[in-house]
Order: sequence, then structure tokens, then C-alpha cells
Amino acid sequence: MSFTNENAFREVKTVFNDIEFEKISERKYAVNIEKEKAVAFLETLKRKSFSHMSLITCIDRIAEGEFEIVYTLFSWEAGIVLLVKTRIDRRESVIPTVMEIWPTARFYERDIHEFFGVKFEGNPDLRPLILENWKEMPPMRKDFDSEKYSNEHFPSRDYSVDFLSERSEPDE
Repeated sequence: MSFTNENAFREVKTVFNDIEFEKISERKYAVNIEKEKAVAFLETLKRKSFSHMSLITCIDRIAEGEFEIVYTLFSWEAGIVLLVKTRIDRRESVIPTVMEIWPTARFYERDIHEFFGVKFEGNPDLRPLILENWKEMPPMRKDFDSEKYSNEHFPSRDYSVDFLSERSEPDE
């Protein structure tokens, strides 16, 4: 029997029968999973052909008081991309690492920790990659005031919204 999208998902649903895969396009799907089940679900996906994790991203859902962590997985056998989404509380932004499943997760987890403040429990190296001396709130959080920060740290320029509209027009 050839490996197809349907039987890839059927095998996963035998273990996690309460999930629904959403078709985004011909070769792209998404699924939402509870934080508590995320690691076991991701381990199952890896065993069932989703061997490649290409990205972990974070979306600040400030209105809901949550961060959405999105794992982008690829199945070489089925030729499909799967977005695995889970949500965590912004105030207690902790989620287990997936480094044991995909060692490359170390870099993505460090990046998300640095820019959003999410702690990946079990990741031994969450040192900053870029913002070595940063003392402020993580800058990609929606409640970080970049205009205020810029005006406080670079007072010689005005970084208000009007700054861009005040620029002179290019010479013709």
C-alpha cells in the first residue's frame, strides 16, 4: 500500500483519536493539540513519517492571553507539510522542549525564548542569540512598546508614527 496523506493521518488518529486535521492546501495541513499532549503527539508524528521539523514559530495572541507555538513538520514519504499548533498561557509561558525528538529544535527554542520570553523546559541552553545585553521585555511581544524604547534609547531621533510621513519627498 502506498503512503498517502489519508493513511498517514489515519495511523496518527489511532493514537490520538480526538484530533482533526485541517486541509489548508493540496499538500499542507494543520492540527491543534493541547499543550499537555504536544510532546507525545510530536513523537508519534515523527515515528509515523513526519521525520523533518523545519521550523518552530511563536505567535503572540495577546487578546486571548496566550502564545501559539507552531511546529512545521514535513513527511518525505507523503510529501506533505503539517503545522502542529499548541497554545500556552502568556503569564506562565512554559512548554517542554522537543530537542529529544528533533535536535535542531535547540536553535528555534532559543530564538523564541529570546524574542517572546517562552521558556522551553528541558532545553539547557536558552542564552540569547542576538540580544546579549537586553534588559527589557522580550521585543516581539505585542505589549512591548518599541516606540517608547526607541525614544528612550535613541533620543536624537523622533520615532513616533508621524516620523515616516515627515520625511521629505525624493528629488525628481
